[in-house]
Amino acid sequence: MSDTRRPRKPAKPYRRPQKDPVRVLAFEALRAVDERDAYANLVLPPLLRKAREKGGFDGRDAALATELVYGTLRRQGTYDAVIEACVDRPLREVDPPVLDVLSLGAHQLLGTRIPSHAAVSSTVELARVVLGDGRAKFVNAVLRKVARNDLDGWLEKVAPPYDEDPEDHLAVVHSHPRWVVSALWDSLGGPRAGIEDLLEADNERPEVTLVARPGRSTTEELLREEAALPGRWSPYAVRLTEGGEPGAVDAVREGRAGVQDEGSQLVALALANAPLDGPDDKWLDGCAGPGGKAALLAALAAERGAVLLASEKQPHRAGLVAKALAGNPGPYQVIAADGTRPAWRPGSFDRVLVDVPCTGLGALRRRPEARWRRRPEDLDGFAPLQRGLLRTALESVRVGGVVGYATCSPHLAETRAVVGDVLKQFPGAELIDARPLLPGVGVLGDGPDVQLWPHLHGTDAMYLALLRRTG
Repeated sequence: MSDTRRPRKPAKPYRRPQKDPVRVLAFEALRAVDERDAYANLVLPPLLRKAREKGGFDGRDAALATELVYGTLRRQGTYDAVIEACVDRPLREVDPPVLDVLSLGAHQLLGTRIPSHAAVSSTVELARVVLGDGRAKFVNAVLRKVARNDLDGWLEKVAPPYDEDPEDHLAVVHSHPRWVVSALWDSLGGPRAGIEDLLEADNERPEVTLVARPGRSTTEELLREEAALPGRWSPYAVRLTEGGEPGAVDAVREGRAGVQDEGSQLVALALANAPLDGPDDKWLDGCAGPGGKAALLAALAAERGAVLLASEKQPHRAGLVAKALAGNPGPYQVIAADGTRPAWRPGSFDRVLVDVPCTGLGALRRRPEARWRRRPEDLDGFAPLQRGLLRTALESVRVGGVVGYATCSPHLAETRAVVGDVLKQFPGAELIDARPLLPGVGVLGDGPDVQLWPHLHGTDAMYLALLRRTG
């Protein structure tokens, strides 16, 4: 009797997945951000350093890994909307590691010039390495759907029309939570073009800005670095273009210069240059961690024969302040103390800075993951602390002295609302015009306070109010 069964096809030999170190590193960074609430700017450098030490990982690899991590985080809201349109279940039911791989693939397809076939195949290979063959098939199916449209085509499908829901449209198109879009629009005011420019600026990779600490370094020294340009506004600022690595700069490694956004430099300079009557000997930074503004203030104080007291509540952050100030050309002191329960007598200082803890909505260019972590209710948690720190600062300065209230958030609840409330409770203080103390900086509004913007000034969205104690 003959065997009529069809002959079996030979099984395909198993192929071991190919490990791509760049994409594996990017995946590891995203998992750290998601699982440990880590920040990419803290997680990524040691991962890159370790990869370089192993060998076979060059500058181009590091640049691609950095783009994949930051690009995926910045566009997470947009990619979530696209991926949700391509899966058969709510996004919350997709395992987070699978979603991270899908997001990396979506960014390569929609946010880079990597060819579609290469973006899909490399991401599926990553999925085989980190997720296994079964889930890699799911990743492959979803990304093939994503690849059917470019970014503009997808936005037409997944973003609600602007005329029907302006804030939700902007939230999807520019990848910000809706409540953040609303808050930024309220703070900025003005027409649609302004808020779109701001949201787009939040999604751009910022330049690295250095500060030459007076008496220890100069901008001339820093400008000798490759691809270095002068700052736009601060006389102590130098910008590193083309992804310059600050750790390779001698002055930064030695602590004579630091990495500091120009907005932060301008806040310190404005306080230092505010006009005073009477002595100018004692300065206070009441929220000094991690030490960037304190280092600049201490150097400026030393030039005038003044002394800076840098106070920081958290001991480990006070250690960072001490490290930033080590080698300052004049005397200074660093203490670990609660700025709302001062370790000094009232009226002890001529100048006081309080750069208060906040939601950080002004630095979304640098910490893109923060936009997805913050919630509107976080504002209620910060409000009492912000008001308490400003009240203590006003009590700590002498009559005739100046207080700078600063925050890296443009949210009105963290800026003008705080200042207005404290002034009502503290009649012996008045606002002074901060705008003349930022010479050359345009588009500063009606004053007397100042709000800087990424799209207008190329800085983080720093806020500054200057107050003089009158009684």
